[in-house]
Amino acid sequence: MKSMNPNKYLTGLLLTLSVALSACTTAAPDVGAKRGEVIAVIDKVNTYWQEKTPAKEWSFWNVAAYHTGNMEAYKVTGNERYRRYSEEWAAHNQWMGAKSQDKANWKYSYGETDDHVLFGDWQICFQTYADLYQLDKDPRKIARAREVMEYQMSTPNKDYWWWADGLYMVMPVMTKMYKATGNRQYLEKLHEYYEYANSIMYDADAKLYYRDAKYVYPKHKSVNGLKDFWARGDGWVFAGLAKVLAELPQDDPYRAEYVQRFKDMAAALKASQQPEGYWTRSLLDPAHAPGPETSGTAFFTYGLLWGINNGLLPRAEYLPAAQKGWSYLTSTAVQPDGKIGYVQPIGDRAIPGQVVDQNSTAHFGVGAFLLAASEMVRLLDK
Repeated sequence: MKSMNPNKYLTGLLLTLSVALSACTTAAPDVGAKRGEVIAVIDKVNTYWQEKTPAKEWSFWNVAAYHTGNMEAYKVTGNERYRRYSEEWAAHNQWMGAKSQDKANWKYSYGETDDHVLFGDWQICFQTYADLYQLDKDPRKIARAREVMEYQMSTPNKDYWWWADGLYMVMPVMTKMYKATGNRQYLEKLHEYYEYANSIMYDADAKLYYRDAKYVYPKHKSVNGLKDFWARGDGWVFAGLAKVLAELPQDDPYRAEYVQRFKDMAAALKASQQPEGYWTRSLLDPAHAPGPETSGTAFFTYGLLWGINNGLLPRAEYLPAAQKGWSYLTSTAVQPDGKIGYVQPIGDRAIPGQVVDQNSTAHFGVGAFLLAASEMVRLLDK
């Protein structure tokens, strides 16, 4: 028997080990989805939406929430068409929200007119303007955001965020404007306004948020007498916390507080998920408004994936819930033509008897789906 040359043996052994190690480092994690498939569904959904929806719409929350998802889709795909769509929208709105110049009459109660400059539903557009600013630092893109937010921060008021949705609309504006300007006051006021919101909407036992003070238990109950937590309302908060933590400095004195709230909400949400992967409109009482709903489910799926991707949520514990959410989104919410269905229409609560079906769609539901899909791409890239 011919003996093997020791040098050849060693070379062969090293080659074998190299191949094995390469396989270990490049193998995609088994999460039940493939990167190419996720990119394809992003393009299917976003192309459907953009072809049927003109970019030149107003900058109010329902449209602006879509653009927060579109910008995340741009970041993971590099598709310039997505960026140009948001750029056209921002330019159409002159990089502004509500357009009043009369500060003495600026309001933050609910309102759709130009004097509601301090109302968060008119400020969410600043998120996308700030993201576009980071791509091309033209100061005019954030000039109005600075004027509005720095005026607001100069007032002694702290009750600006009086509804759960507002935490998504404006919390990330504060971290994005800090990132753009380096002005630490944005982070200080973020926490001050957040504390006020907690004082009127957060249920420390359930670890969930009521939509606003009108819906706090026992003043308001579900049809079965339970606490009624509106899925999309908690979706706004959970996704908003993820977006804040993504850009909050590691040395922020309140970071641990935001992290703990995010983890507490994740545990409560995981416990209220339906076996089919979706969350019902009233989180703790599925019988209140039964059946699937996409906007809340997409925000929760996004938040769970973000928490896993950033090491805040244990992968083994939370990935199954995120996978079930993603499975619902791709198998039920996405329609054959790319429409996102089962989105509860604009509202402020789970409404018994309200029809939500495959034809129910809206800007913010598409935006929430794009957030979840983008975070799934990042999971697969790890």
